[in-house]
Amino acid sequence: MKFGFVKVAAAIPAVKVADCKFNAQQTEAQIMVADGKGVQIVIFPELNLTGYSCGDLFSHKLLIEQAEMALMQVMNNTRQLDIISIVGMPVVVNSTLANCAVVFQKGKILGVVPKTYLPNYKEFYEQRWFASSLTYTGVSSIRLCGQVVPFGKNLLFDTSDTCFGIEICEDVWAPVPPSSELVLKGAEIIFNMSADTENIAKHQYLRSLLAQQSARCLAGYVFASSGFGESTTDVVFAGNALIYENGTLLAEAERFSFNEQLVVSEIDVERLRGERLVNTTFAASVRTYASGEVQRIQSELVNSRDLSLTRYIDPHPFIPAGGKLLDERCEEIFSIQVAGLAKRLVHTNCKTVVVGISGGLDSTLALLVCVKTFDKLGLPRKGIVGITMPGFGTTDRTYNNALTLMSSLQVTTKEISIKDACIQHFKDIEHDMSVHDVTYENGQARERTQILMDYANKIGGLVIGTGDLSELALGWATYNGDHMSMYGVNASIPKTLVRYLVNWVAQTGVDVISRNTLLDIIDTPISPELIPADENGNIKQKTEDLVGPYELHDFFLYYFLRFGMRPAKIFYLAEIAFRGTYDSTTIKKWLTNFCRRFFNQQFKRSCLPDGPKVGSVSLSPRGDWRMPSDASAAMWLKECEELVG
Repeated sequence: MKFGFVKVAAAIPAVKVADCKFNAQQTEAQIMVADGKGVQIVIFPELNLTGYSCGDLFSHKLLIEQAEMALMQVMNNTRQLDIISIVGMPVVVNSTLANCAVVFQKGKILGVVPKTYLPNYKEFYEQRWFASSLTYTGVSSIRLCGQVVPFGKNLLFDTSDTCFGIEICEDVWAPVPPSSELVLKGAEIIFNMSADTENIAKHQYLRSLLAQQSARCLAGYVFASSGFGESTTDVVFAGNALIYENGTLLAEAERFSFNEQLVVSEIDVERLRGERLVNTTFAASVRTYASGEVQRIQSELVNSRDLSLTRYIDPHPFIPAGGKLLDERCEEIFSIQVAGLAKRLVHTNCKTVVVGISGGLDSTLALLVCVKTFDKLGLPRKGIVGITMPGFGTTDRTYNNALTLMSSLQVTTKEISIKDACIQHFKDIEHDMSVHDVTYENGQARERTQILMDYANKIGGLVIGTGDLSELALGWATYNGDHMSMYGVNASIPKTLVRYLVNWVAQTGVDVISRNTLLDIIDTPISPELIPADENGNIKQKTEDLVGPYELHDFFLYYFLRFGMRPAKIFYLAEIAFRGTYDSTTIKKWLTNFCRRFFNQQFKRSCLPDGPKVGSVSLSPRGDWRMPSDASAAMWLKECEELVG
């Protein structure tokens, strides 16, 4: 699959205990369905060819023979398919029985992986029938179905698209799971076949366990567990199927379903490789723990059928899901901002701050952070000086909202017009004021910053920066103007998230008048207001008309910075995420603009003021992003040009 996606599936077939012929039929039927869906690797539950709950029947030669016959049947009937299949069955090795995963493709067994940790407590008593993989030291191959095949717990399956490894059920519950070693030796996806019994709250714990293991291993994790049809003499099997990628759940089965299920998703192996490249702890772990022996088995992943993505691509990756989670995330983010500013105030013994209040979203969020910080430190809000600085583009709506908000929040309000100062300045530098160019705009921005800095000096305060992460990425700030402050509380907050944070404060932490003002600010078009208003007094200069929609730019920023994705892949994902909202031509236009501006504007990020990191994406030159200001964008822009939009 293009861009590093590997399509995988976890199959939960119908099963009859000890009926190998029936189980083989169900298995091959699901393999065919999976292949038809474009799946490249499919895994089945533990011992699915016999049923997990056979008990002492595992000691019967007939069952063992029929399991092998079942495997031969499945391989023979699917030998024309490209898909790699992983099925579970008992296998005799050196006169002992091993609980195994058998990997095959096109009628050929690629390898057999025995289970390492055999549970023998409570409802489990596997040691009664099976031997651990640790029993087979020195055994590297066995004969199965007339083929001599690789055997062992340290098998890695190398394909053209990915490298994967296998562990079985209890293995992942061990203090040091086999998968931890497998990933350090090169596995990017772990497949786990299981016979997971159900009891109260166990499923929630299982989900947490798999999420943590996939995150800890920076890997994909595909889990398939026994379902309806296994014996319920003492326990019940719910048919769990779960697919994770680096801690994120991509797809899951319906628990307690009486029907067969095939859970399909795509694991972004390219993304996992990018995560590992930048994670120095992963590299150190490889150096420390990956020295053991491993058998590498070569194969190919080929499937010419449906290669489209089924996984959800969130158009707003910085915004958590709604409801309680969104509230919790907003509270956490806001608390980080407050804690950062509080430390700076305590360290400098500063009891006053200065904020430029425009009536827009960013300055509003910065003001709210200041108010909460002062409240928590027990400082009077009058120590917060909000300065509104009307200029040539200021509209009545933003001006009135700025004054109303400062009044209702009971901070100190000052109004200093920049018009006369700018007129004098333009005369001094001989600039025609009728020419509304970059000089006209930046002159106003720098005048405002000069006022804030000098007034802060006068009262012994700190200037609090209001610029956000999206503006920093695009360089949408005047160098040594709104680009500069003494502490930037919004530096790690993307524009799409600012709106949610302000709304969260409006709903949870302010009086009625402040709430109404905040809601109107949220509805106000985003603008620097540096160009005169239209004939009706409305905002004429709208930021998103000039640089593009912020929801697109935040999407680009997330995948570009967080995962180091190339423009073609970002474009591919954006087409899926924004289908029905933006066409391909529009996405291409603004992606090209993003790449050009991101490279050209690095010099502004190289000298950023201090500010708290909030999420996994940050542009601080002291932390997450170090790039020379004269780096060339040529390769990125060339790829943008070649996109079919």
